[in-house]
Amino acid sequence: MTPRSTTRSWLLSLALLAGGPALAQPQPSATAPFFDTHVTPAVTKLPLFEVKSPDKQLSPYTGLARRHWQDAARYLLAGAFSYVHTLDDPMQFPKQPGKSYPRNAGQVPTEKLEGLCRTLFMAAPLLKEDPGLTLNGVKVGDYYRHQLAQLVNPASLAYIQPRAKDGGPSQNLVEFGGLSVALFAAPEILWDPLPKATKDALAATMLSYGDGPTVPQNWRYFNLFILSFYQSRGYAVNEKLMAEYLQKQLTHYRGEGWYHDAPTFDYYSMWAFQMYGRLWSEYYGRAHYPEVAAQLTANFAPLKDTYPYMFGRDGSMIMWGRSITYRFAAVVPFPLMGLQPQAGTNFGWMRRIASGTLMQFLENPDFLQDNIPTLGFYGPFDPAVQAYSCRGSVFWMSKAFLGLLVPADSPFWTATENDGPWSKDIATGTVFNKFEPGPNILVTDYPNCGAAEIRVTSVQDKSDPYRGNESYNRLSYNSAFPWQADGPNGEVAMDYVFKNKDNKWEPLRLYAFRKFEAGVYYRDAELESNKDIKLHLADVTLPNGILRVDQSYSSEAAALRLGHYALPNLTGTIRRTTRKVKGHEVQLIDNGTYQLAMVPLSGWDKLETLTTTGLHPVKPESAIINAVGRVSANQPTLFAALLLWKKAGQPWTDDELMPVKKIKPSKDGSVAVAFSDGSSKTIKFN
Repeated sequence: MTPRSTTRSWLLSLALLAGGPALAQPQPSATAPFFDTHVTPAVTKLPLFEVKSPDKQLSPYTGLARRHWQDAARYLLAGAFSYVHTLDDPMQFPKQPGKSYPRNAGQVPTEKLEGLCRTLFMAAPLLKEDPGLTLNGVKVGDYYRHQLAQLVNPASLAYIQPRAKDGGPSQNLVEFGGLSVALFAAPEILWDPLPKATKDALAATMLSYGDGPTVPQNWRYFNLFILSFYQSRGYAVNEKLMAEYLQKQLTHYRGEGWYHDAPTFDYYSMWAFQMYGRLWSEYYGRAHYPEVAAQLTANFAPLKDTYPYMFGRDGSMIMWGRSITYRFAAVVPFPLMGLQPQAGTNFGWMRRIASGTLMQFLENPDFLQDNIPTLGFYGPFDPAVQAYSCRGSVFWMSKAFLGLLVPADSPFWTATENDGPWSKDIATGTVFNKFEPGPNILVTDYPNCGAAEIRVTSVQDKSDPYRGNESYNRLSYNSAFPWQADGPNGEVAMDYVFKNKDNKWEPLRLYAFRKFEAGVYYRDAELESNKDIKLHLADVTLPNGILRVDQSYSSEAAALRLGHYALPNLTGTIRRTTRKVKGHEVQLIDNGTYQLAMVPLSGWDKLETLTTTGLHPVKPESAIINAVGRVSANQPTLFAALLLWKKAGQPWTDDELMPVKKIKPSKDGSVAVAFSDGSSKTIKFN
């Protein structure tokens, strides 16, 4: 890549942007020929990860102790090293068909740089405790030191040119920022043994990127780590720029442990802002910028009381946001809580979640392909892939193993696993809502099935190419039901779609938060291509699902559809059932693991249960239930529906399928909801 003279021209020309893009970039053409790097798949296939000698006394739920985390890191690193036979072999892996890069030869050096720097997130902690680590017959420490020297060797295929004087931010900045984390973590392995000439050349190249422009969100941390590491090693750096970027990073904090990544909330708050802030404070900040480090520590503190609720009872994480291929990188704040243990932290619950998330993927047979994690959530899934990702990008997930830098005697590693509030405070037969007013996030836990759910309502910047897709535009995201991509014929899961003026089905993308009041989460939404199509949205969470009470106030007519979550076909058959309950049609689907039920209450014409292909991240075939209707011009319509679920094998009673006794709109715009158990709720849109 050759950066241009300004950020604007860089944005227009750059076909590759990874780690945290918030701005537009050229997307790959669907008709462009597939650029193949012709990397031969590894000869030996890794077996499925196995937890050897599980420690059920310390970890009664997962069996994972610290040594098993080390085993997991070695396992994934061994997969990467199955492509390394000599010190000169790059960290380059077979390209996955689809929209990922490289798309031309000029992007290959950066692809290799990603593989090198990101695998260090798991290699560095392992090398600190086992400097002689050998994989595939190659001494791991020797390999990385050799490769670092090749980055600044103009005769090497791994050579990375310094940033041009007028160059803008680039992927190289991202990777050098990550490399600086590893250098801070294990300098005795990665930095100290290098010849002075190599150190000086690395400093010159890396500082050329660090002392330069960046993207105004989590990317500033890449600059900060480069500048901080080299300043700590006695090199002259731009301290004025460092101080400026530090202050700007603090402005992204919104409360309850969440940073806004300009323009969205997503896991970048955790695997970027919080992780980098924690490690920067540990390695550099407290000694050189104590006030900033203190503020970062204060911003980290609320996580123990908010973030754990975003994971299912078994630790399953929610598929949500871009770069979801980084997967269990999302748990890195939990072990990092052990660096400066805070009173009142339930470390047994934190590790139970983190280990559960690791196993969510390591136990899935589709997770690895050619010994490398796929670009997807479990197996390959191109709808969830961003064009800035290459195959080696997935090793951002290795950030979870930076938790191994936390001392073995930390309470994160020594506390006995427990279920936290799931064992007593979140009682079966209830629903638990945790509203976080800073970011206006609602997290919901469902003890009947052990799932967690999130609703996010930040107004999303239209200039961001990612906020409009399924990673962000769903009404909610659930740990039990990974999001399904939209189909061309209006097939939709957990969102509304409208037939637009181009006769295409368009999903809702633009949501504005209104309030969370009396257990009801309110948003306003409008169709991006037609501001005359508008909805007031109200979510009421129930023990077995969601009551949607949504009011159209559109000035144009349009067909619309509302989707439930989707179920993948796991066994070859998804059973479909239709029931009549208290005068209402109910359609149900059952895939042997979960059941979904949808009940139209008001405004809908009919239900449709559809088989879909190629839209689900778990299996090629899936099923969804959609409600079908129409908004009328200047005639407010109340669209109400129940979107329910249960684990398979559990029978439904009529009261469970129809917990609502009556829904009655009022002239003042409110809606009275009477429930079968005698309780009531008033939906107040105004």
